[in-house]
Amino acid sequence: MRIIRRVAAAIAIAVVAIAPLRAQVSFERILRAAQEPQNWLTYSGTLFGHRYTALTQITPANVKNLELQWVFQTRGPAEATEKSEATPLVVDGVMYTVLSPNHVVALDAATGRMFWMYSPRLSQLSRVCCGRINRGLAILGDALFMGTIDGHLIAIDAKTGKPLWDTTISKPELGYSFTMAPLVVKDKVIMGPAGGEYGIRGFIAAYDAKTGKEVWRFNTVPGPGEPGHETWTDDKGAWQHGGGSIWVTGSYDPDANLMYWGVGNPGPDWNADPRPGDNLYTDSVVALEPDSGKLRWHYQFTPHDEFDYDSTQIPILADLEWKGRPRKVMLWANRNGFVYVLDRVTGEFLLGKAFVKQNWNLGFDNGRPVRDPKAKPTPEGTRIEPGTQGGTNWYSPSFSPRTGLFYVSAWDNYSAISRYAEVAPWEDGKKYTGRAPAGPGGGAAGRMPVTYRTEEEGYGAVRAIDPKTGDKKWDFKMVDYTESGVLTTASDLLFSGGREGHFFALDARTGELLWKTNLGGTVASGPITFAVDGKQYVAVAGEGALYVFGLPD
Repeated sequence: MRIIRRVAAAIAIAVVAIAPLRAQVSFERILRAAQEPQNWLTYSGTLFGHRYTALTQITPANVKNLELQWVFQTRGPAEATEKSEATPLVVDGVMYTVLSPNHVVALDAATGRMFWMYSPRLSQLSRVCCGRINRGLAILGDALFMGTIDGHLIAIDAKTGKPLWDTTISKPELGYSFTMAPLVVKDKVIMGPAGGEYGIRGFIAAYDAKTGKEVWRFNTVPGPGEPGHETWTDDKGAWQHGGGSIWVTGSYDPDANLMYWGVGNPGPDWNADPRPGDNLYTDSVVALEPDSGKLRWHYQFTPHDEFDYDSTQIPILADLEWKGRPRKVMLWANRNGFVYVLDRVTGEFLLGKAFVKQNWNLGFDNGRPVRDPKAKPTPEGTRIEPGTQGGTNWYSPSFSPRTGLFYVSAWDNYSAISRYAEVAPWEDGKKYTGRAPAGPGGGAAGRMPVTYRTEEEGYGAVRAIDPKTGDKKWDFKMVDYTESGVLTTASDLLFSGGREGHFFALDARTGELLWKTNLGGTVASGPITFAVDGKQYVAVAGEGALYVFGLPD
């Protein structure tokens, strides 16, 4: 690793004269990102989270001619990570991305030639639940920002790959890790930690982009005296290890001056007995003022969650005609199996409708889900739909203003067995899930989900939903489940992938398959598109490599 770091440092020094970043990325550019479709300036393409582009060179008529243009290995030095979940940024012909877990590279977006690599020294004390991965970067000015799996936020010079500052945010040995792509709003870098399975207490915090100093912090599990603390009704301090992690990037509405963030599951996740009450703000969306971190409103999708229904999905901000008048709304396909429409200014509940098979919710009472009394853990086990991976998960959805459709990576006909078990006390650095020890037959006894699936049931799909009604418009079904994000274009194309290893293009209006290729492993990232010198490209991270496609010259 010393040799690798020295080589990376030498590369960084050697390319200072190249200065690949041609123009600074002001926040005004990020606000107007939709007007720069040749670039991809933030995690979801724009601050509204659409993953939609105005580029039209690749069309339903010619997409069958797509060819591989270049490939770049995304497995970091000395890492054995099986998949990449990172979304690259593209700025004026330069691509920036993360190799697992935290190696940042700058590439020529047209050829894949590497300008520099930055590899931070990571603590060996880090505790991660679900893989040594990173979902991407943010940029402001000429600085890139990355959270690390050992609890740091690092600013990196985009021209040279040299670190500008390094802020220690939390202790990695306690399970705090940063896997999300940060969000830049004005002069602040916003992010929060993963680690709910280790009994962390989650938060969303803002850091000064020039210095790395913390400006404000919003606790996603409120303490005594904070609004929402009354929803933790035990007398043993369950809130101190209440989960509420943040591991997917939020969205921002400049007109309302509000950020929207999804919050993860409460802890312990598999046994709710130690934490009676609704357990705010877990499994919720929170609307925060970016200047102060003040909570404007919240909506809780799954109060008192017992099924690991993290609400860490991407908030989609759209302006729709709603019941005869214009409405600023938020679209949300939730892990609990329901698609929601909320007023993004006030938080008013407008629609909640199941988009996959579910058996836990009987309906809504003034926006609050009505729990089916039969849907609860039992000693012998209760079948719960959707299963603990949810009707969807963190995979980025898309919204096309042209088609008016909301596109979601879905898991349908998927369930789990929910069993009751005792929960062990919280301990530093140990998982705090409420799972019981392994039982006979290699399964897990007690309160733990077990996949319930035969060859005939359960499938993944790209699902198109009418956000005005919640109705399904079409499905593109897959044999296996999907972990891929979705991208749509102004030429009415949709790009996505899945566990089968395919990367494919669909007609965004009908779901018809127009093109596909096999990348040889799971696609678990969000595709992007960009243009260099007038040529449009499509990029996606697969298993161990980043693939870039384009039409033949």
